[in-house]
Amino acid sequence: MTGADDLPTLARRVWHQLEPLYAGVYFAPEVGEEVAALGYGTQARWPSYFALRAAPLGRATAELTTATFYSFAPARVAAHVPAAWQVADPDAVLAARARGVDRALRTLLGSSIGSEGIEKAARLARTAAESADVAGRPLAAANRALGWPQEPHMVLWHAANVLREHRGDGHLAALLGAPLDGCEALVSLGSTGAVPVANFASRGWSSAQWETAEERLRARGLVDAEGNAAPAGHRLRANVERTTDELAAAPYAALGRPACERLVELLRPLVLDVVRSGLLPRESTLGILTVPAPGPRE
Repeated sequence: MTGADDLPTLARRVWHQLEPLYAGVYFAPEVGEEVAALGYGTQARWPSYFALRAAPLGRATAELTTATFYSFAPARVAAHVPAAWQVADPDAVLAARARGVDRALRTLLGSSIGSEGIEKAARLARTAAESADVAGRPLAAANRALGWPQEPHMVLWHAANVLREHRGDGHLAALLGAPLDGCEALVSLGSTGAVPVANFASRGWSSAQWETAEERLRARGLVDAEGNAAPAGHRLRANVERTTDELAAAPYAALGRPACERLVELLRPLVLDVVRSGLLPRESTLGILTVPAPGPRE
């Protein structure tokens, strides 16, 4: 990383603010209530997770979902897709998602809903999302094609959704170029210590699959005998993250650096509300800091 004036670095800074705001959809009880009403089990996270995130793709197959989600074991995906579409049609899932997000944000953000700060943040985030080139980015394209809601807090969430999937699609391109397959991507990240390996258990890879992937990385000189990242492994992961930031930068370049900085300022108090709610796990599988520094409320 070079500095705060570097656009790829700025793209990462904005992502750090947008991700907690976006991710609440998968943990908010309001969203859980909406998908439960459709018939999805909510005792475990995954039946509704796969339905909520894959629904923009239509009646996606297990193969398509595995390809676009990438780091989930194919068997984990196949346990829920395409069975998810036997519970409810993707359009019904998307409608439930919108209702749940609306309710959740009204609870989380309280009196901020309808504020000038949210309206400004929504305009800036939408400008960035609309400027994104979604060629080769299926999840970003599918979500943006859903169209824009009317209320500012929903515009802001939708923009965050499009931008994070745009970044995620680019991240998969970076992993493919490394090259790292789905399991190797998790093993290599865990080997650096950025994320506890135990956090990846939910992705569904067996112990044998994990060990085999680690052996492949060891043969390439990327991890040592103990499974820790070798210098080459640290360099590879740094290159993956840098490439991800570079591929994510274009929407923020279109927005412009001063507007991006303003967006970060506007998002900070909103994200603090989300983080303080306790909804989000203390450690994510993304290796990012989810608790921003305190700042003045807009």
